[in-house]
Amino acid sequence: MITYLARRLGQSVFLVFGAITIVFLVLRVISGDPATLMLGAQATEAELATAREQLGLNDPLWEQYVRHLGDVVTLDFGESWRLGGDALANVLERLPATLTLAGYALLLTIVIGFPLGIHAARNTGKLVDRLVSSLSLAGQALPSFWVGIMLVLIFARTLGVLPGTADGTPASLILPAFTLALPFLGWLARLVRNGTLEELGRDYVRTARSKGLTERAVFGVHVLRNTLTPVVTVLGLVLGNFIADAVIIEQVFAWQGIGTLMIDSIVHRDYAVAEAAIVLIAVFYIGLNLLVDMLYFALDPRITLETV
Repeated sequence: MITYLARRLGQSVFLVFGAITIVFLVLRVISGDPATLMLGAQATEAELATAREQLGLNDPLWEQYVRHLGDVVTLDFGESWRLGGDALANVLERLPATLTLAGYALLLTIVIGFPLGIHAARNTGKLVDRLVSSLSLAGQALPSFWVGIMLVLIFARTLGVLPGTADGTPASLILPAFTLALPFLGWLARLVRNGTLEELGRDYVRTARSKGLTERAVFGVHVLRNTLTPVVTVLGLVLGNFIADAVIIEQVFAWQGIGTLMIDSIVHRDYAVAEAAIVLIAVFYIGLNLLVDMLYFALDPRITLETV
């Protein structure tokens, strides 16, 4: 187990290293001269030269990369010229808002998607099964930003029953959380349905029924437990996707999380904050995948190091 964990940690460090490298290249090479991007086209040559010297842009690219990598390892992404203060500190200040939104979206996904999948599996081929499959596909096909706008127009503008933007009340979480969760509700429901049907056809279920166990005992004790492993995999990935997708949803609902901060920082050329936000999202997603791998062993004793 220790060897496996060390290997997975090494892979995670390599992925984070790759994310940092890609962000560095995008900001230093692909996007053009950082000094011009920060100061704007109206800046004089003297101002640009001073900014390049302060940023170390006159050094060879490999020296800039090594220096930047050393700064990032010590969690130093630089200063935010727009907000003031440490760039990472500004991102961490917005992180609780994004985590709250993602947490409520995950809760909605579980509370709605899991029972729908179970109900569809227990009524396979019937109307409810077909409805769950059709609605789940529709939820995944609809663009999230369009769904968010429609929900605001219907429930906030027309009916006036829910806030359309973040106002600090629990009710303001409902629309953005549901918008964020909608594409994954159907994904989870269909995964639970298919996994449950697969488990119901296994030999141990027939054995349990032949021993006289009730259908509730067979379903609740045996089938659901064995269905949890792929579900946990999906939920770990879903939570990571919630953090990433929040970039769009937070813009629609004016939710003051790291997604809104990142977009604003890119628009205003505050690339220290933008890089800190991107790297933090990448680290969060990679960490969730590592946590999911560790949960495999707790949820399913059949999974051993030889099978992963």
